Amino acid sequence: MAPLLFLLLTTALVRAIGHLARPGLKPWPVAIRWGLAVMFTVTGISHFVGMRESLIAMVPPWLPAAAALVTITGILEVLGAAGLLLRPTRIWAAIGLGLMLLLMFPANVHLALSAEDPPWDDTLLPRTVLQLIFLAAVAAVLVPELRGLRARSPRGARTPPPAEKAHNRED
Repeated sequence: MAPLLFLLLTTALVRAIGHLARPGLKPWPVAIRWGLAVMFTVTGISHFVGMRESLIAMVPPWLPAAAALVTITGILEVLGAAGLLLRPTRIWAAIGLGLMLLLMFPANVHLALSAEDPPWDDTLLPRTVLQLIFLAAVAAVLVPELRGLRARSPRGARTPPPAEKAHNRED
């Protein structure tokens, strides 16, 4: 539940700053991007400090080297968070974080199904809803970036078909 709070509170704060002082922070995709960056930074750090043992225990037993997987995913989360804030890497970071959310979902399922008397937010339905919210947030960042990339690229510019070119020519 804490990652959701980081996402929501940071997004709301950045959006408020956008309204009050920095108009460039006002658009929803920008605010959500900052919310995701903070969320993934915090969750990435938790792979090393505070929750490491719990995260290792979440890894399904059929996956090898649970501690190494937790280390790798923690590093990828922090790198992905930084990548969201840099224009040249933003699209790749969003794609990578989205894929990582999908690939890490089995750990959420494993925890939900194997824990004895888990708290309500560790059961399958809340964990699934959270994953969907995080994926939607990633999509809310990725889609406008892809549209902007397409609009900026020479291939994204509309060129009329040959018949239309001939018709528009002044003779």
